[in-house]
Amino acid sequence: MTAEQAGHDLLVRLAGRLPDAVLWRLRDWLAARARAPLGAMLPRELLRHRVGLTDDERELLVRSAGEWGASRRLLEAVLPTDSVVGTEFVFHSGPHGLDTAALSVLGVVRGHPGSVELRQAWRAGPRREQRVVVVHGGERPWTLTGTVQRVLRAHGDRTPCVEVLPAHGEPPAYHQAAIIGSAPLWRTAVEAVAVGA
Repeated sequence: MTAEQAGHDLLVRLAGRLPDAVLWRLRDWLAARARAPLGAMLPRELLRHRVGLTDDERELLVRSAGEWGASRRLLEAVLPTDSVVGTEFVFHSGPHGLDTAALSVLGVVRGHPGSVELRQAWRAGPRREQRVVVVHGGERPWTLTGTVQRVLRAHGDRTPCVEVLPAHGEPPAYHQAAIIGSAPLWRTAVEAVAVGA
């Protein structure tokens, strides 16, 4: 596993645990290969927001931020946790449908190698609803995440929430809730046949 893949996997697991404003920036740095800032800031943000990591997540942190020059002292200071509890967030598909932002995202995802499905959910929040885009599959998922985030920012979303998950496997609780509450926007013909079988 490359440092980029480890970093992406960790940032996916941190959805709903770190603030959106922090998470999108870390993901943007990963997509831009800004390794030094990412290595410096990721452990600091985990400490600042008192986010604990499981043993598996700690290994991902060391394989990514550790390789990118994070201070060993900071890496060791990150809080441990035995498990990650379920999510408190509520998602729904909403009446929003395919607006111009969703159509732009669809154009990017359909053209990205390995992508098999695109879903959209809206997450309830204290001030406003937040669009959450979930993509299954995609080669170099950290690059796809960064591209889709930039598309959403161009459409006015200041803290884009883009979750690029492996095509198969069980996602974390946050993503399971987002998928259950989402609406499908696109699926490859091959994936649609497999799901229907």
